[in-house]
Amino acid sequence: MTQSLHASLLAITIATLGFSAQAATMPKADYSAEKSRISADYKTAKAACASMTANAKDICIAEAKGKEMIAFADLEFRYTGKAADGTKLQLVRSDAAYGVAKEKCDDLKGNDKDVCVKEAKAVQAKATADAKMVKKVSEARTDATQTKVDADYKVAAEKCDAMAGDAKTSCMTAAKAKFGKS
Repeated sequence: MTQSLHASLLAITIATLGFSAQAATMPKADYSAEKSRISADYKTAKAACASMTANAKDICIAEAKGKEMIAFADLEFRYTGKAADGTKLQLVRSDAAYGVAKEKCDDLKGNDKDVCVKEAKAVQAKATADAKMVKKVSEARTDATQTKVDADYKVAAEKCDAMAGDAKTSCMTAAKAKFGKS
């Protein structure tokens, strides 16, 4: 695999690992405008590939399509702010990088091509595994946090049980409010 291809895959892998959940969302009008801009950018990039030939054209188209897929996934994540969309963004980045890397490997022959494709696939597999790991860690954190809140609520409720009348009712209401119980 060429050094530049290896560096590109490494950069994409690092960018993929740099994912962090965000809660910010955008207005629907901005979302729609951004979708239109992404589609227009793709058409422009694809048109620029028309003058190319052979594998250079295939690489150009793969890069344009990859950028479009990443832009749409990023837009969706910025719009919803959902962790699942963040994970999807990571997976799309990985797939796009693999598609471009595989096309670049087509310029090689024999074992060099086989090695190039295997390396590209390995980078994709690692990035996919990392994305899934981030998702599972996030889910585990959420579960752990909920378990802690539930445990603290049970302690507070038990303390309230020692009271009677209005004091008990006030205590339970306060505990429910504090720990998000209804």
